[in-house]
Amino acid sequence: MVIYLYTDGAAKGNPGPGGYGIVLEAGKHRKEISEGFRRTTNNRMELLAVIEGLKALKKEGMTVEVVSDSKYVVDAINKGWLRSWIKKGFKGKKNVDLWKQLIPLLQKHRVGFHWVKGHNDHPQNERCDRLAVEASEGPRLLIDHGYEQSEGLV
Repeated sequence: MVIYLYTDGAAKGNPGPGGYGIVLEAGKHRKEISEGFRRTTNNRMELLAVIEGLKALKKEGMTVEVVSDSKYVVDAINKGWLRSWIKKGFKGKKNVDLWKQLIPLLQKHRVGFHWVKGHNDHPQNERCDRLAVEASEGPRLLIDHGYEQSEGLV
C-alpha cells in the first residue's frame, strides 16, 4: 500500500506566526494534522510538515509519496542537495536541526518526493494550506525552539 503524505507550511511575516498542515491518505484511510508556532519561517514549516507526517506513520518500511508545493524541500531531496549538505557538515545552511530530524525518517521508509504548484486547485494541497494557515492563527501557538534559539530569542 502506498501512503500519500500531502504537506504545506505557512508563516505570516516570514518570520512570524506560522503553521503546518498535513493530509495523510492510505486507501480508504485519511488523517489530518496541524500545529502552529508563534515565530518561525515558511521553509521551516514546509520541512516540519514532512517530518511530522513521517513521524505519524505507525510502521517502518512504508512506501510514502510526499506531495509538497515547496521547491525548497522537494529539490533538496530530488536534486541531491541534502546529500551534499551532509557531506559538507551543513556549513552555512539554515534549518539544520530539522534536516537532521528528517534524515533518519527517510531511512525508515521508501520515500518519493513530488512537487505540486501551490494555490492551483489541488484538493489536498489546498486543504493543507488551510490547515497551516488556521494553525498559525491559533490561540495557543507553540515555540519553534530551533528557530528561536538560532535567532537568540530563547
